[in-house]
Amino acid sequence: MVKSLYERSLEVLPPVAKRSTKLGVTKGEGVYLTSEDGEQYLDFAAGVGVVNCGHNNPTIVAAVEKQLHELVHGGHNVVYYPSYIELAEKLVKRVGKDYKVYFSNSGAEANEGAVKLALSVTKRNGIVAFTSSFHGRTLLTAAMTASNAQYRKNYEGVLPPVYHVDFPDVYNSKLSADDEVARCIDQLEGLFHRVLAPSQVACIVVEPVQGEGGYLPAPKIFLEKLRAICDKYGIILIFDEIQSGYGRTGYLFAKDYYGVQPDILTSAKGIANGIPLSAVIGKAEYMDQWEPGAHGGTFGGNPLACAAGSAVLDIMSDDFLGNVRKKGTYFKEKLELLAQKYDVISNVRGLGLMIGVEFRDSRTNKPATELVTEIREEALKEHLILLNCGVFHNVIRFIPPLIVSYDIIDEALEVIDRSIAKSIVK
Repeated sequence: MVKSLYERSLEVLPPVAKRSTKLGVTKGEGVYLTSEDGEQYLDFAAGVGVVNCGHNNPTIVAAVEKQLHELVHGGHNVVYYPSYIELAEKLVKRVGKDYKVYFSNSGAEANEGAVKLALSVTKRNGIVAFTSSFHGRTLLTAAMTASNAQYRKNYEGVLPPVYHVDFPDVYNSKLSADDEVARCIDQLEGLFHRVLAPSQVACIVVEPVQGEGGYLPAPKIFLEKLRAICDKYGIILIFDEIQSGYGRTGYLFAKDYYGVQPDILTSAKGIANGIPLSAVIGKAEYMDQWEPGAHGGTFGGNPLACAAGSAVLDIMSDDFLGNVRKKGTYFKEKLELLAQKYDVISNVRGLGLMIGVEFRDSRTNKPATELVTEIREEALKEHLILLNCGVFHNVIRFIPPLIVSYDIIDEALEVIDRSIAKSIVK
C-alpha cells in the first residue's frame, strides 16, 4: 500500500512545524489545491495569506521562468542585479519616495531587521509591543510575540526584554470603543511613567490588523495616538504588515486605509506570491544610517523572488485593490447574515479579504475553541480549507486568494453554513 505524504512525513520530519491538516497536495491553480489523490480543495487559507494572486498565477510563473534563465543567484551582498533594484524602485514608488527598501527572506527576518535598525539609529534599547501580537519565532521576534506562550516557553532565559501593553479589542471589551482605546493608551503612558522612560524606547511595534491574535483591526484613533506618542518622544513606529500587506485589506498596505504613516513597515507573505521574500521598508532618514554589515543574509532578495515580487506589484493595480474591497464587503455582509442565524458567532470583523469570525458559547460567552476545530474539520470533509487564529483559537480566518470570484465566495459560504450546522449539534 502506498503511503500518504503525511505518513511518509512521520518517518523523516520532526513535529515542530504545527500543521493545520493532514492533507497532502501536489498542485495548485487559482483558488484550488489538488490533493495527492487527485481531489480538488477550495483553499481559503492561501498558504496563510501568501498566494494573494492565486496559486501558480501565470503572469508570476512567466516572470520567474524568465528570470530562471538569466540569473538564479548573485548574492545581493556581492553584486547588483536588475530584479532586486527594479522591485525596490517599484515599492518606493508605491509607498513613498522618502522610503528605502531592504529585502530578506521571511517575515521574522524583516521584523528583526526593522527592530535592529531602530535600535541602531536611536541608540536606545527599549522595545514596546502589544498583547495578542505575533511577529515571528526567532529569539527577538518571539520576545515581541504575545499571542501564545508556546512561542516563548522554552526560551525565556535568553529572550531579549520587550515590554507589552494591551492592544485594544473593541469587539470583546465591556468598554466603549473610545474608552477601550483610552485604556490601552493610558497603559502605555503608565509604562513610560513607572517602568520604562520614553527616552529609552527605540521603537513601538504594532500590527495594524492583528493576525494570529484574532484578525483584530486596530481602531484608527489608536494608531493615530501611537503616531503622536512616537513623534512626541522620538520613538520609531514600526508597522508589522507581514499578514495585512499586499492587497489583503483591499489596500496595498493597511496603513493606506488608516492614513497613518509608520517610520518603518515590514512586509512578507504575499510580497512574491509564494517565493520566499520579505522587505524592510523604512524612511530614508533612518535607512541611510544603517551601517554596512549591521544586518544581512545570503539569500535575501533572491533574483527569482524579486522577479515574482515585481510581477505581483504589477497585478496589484488600483482597480484590482478596489475589487478586493468590494469582494471583502460582500463576504463580510454574508458572514454577518450567518451570525444572525447562529448565536455561537459573537462577531464578524476585518478589512478587505482579511476577515475573522469569532465563536463563543452563547450562554457563557467563553471561547468556543473546540467548536471551531469541528467546523474546520467538517469544512475540510467538503473540500474547503480553513484556518483558525486568536489567543484561544476560537476565530476562523477567511483569507482566500484575492482573485476569488463572487460565485466561489457563495460556494464557500454554503459549506461554512452546513459545517456550523453539523458542528453545533454534535
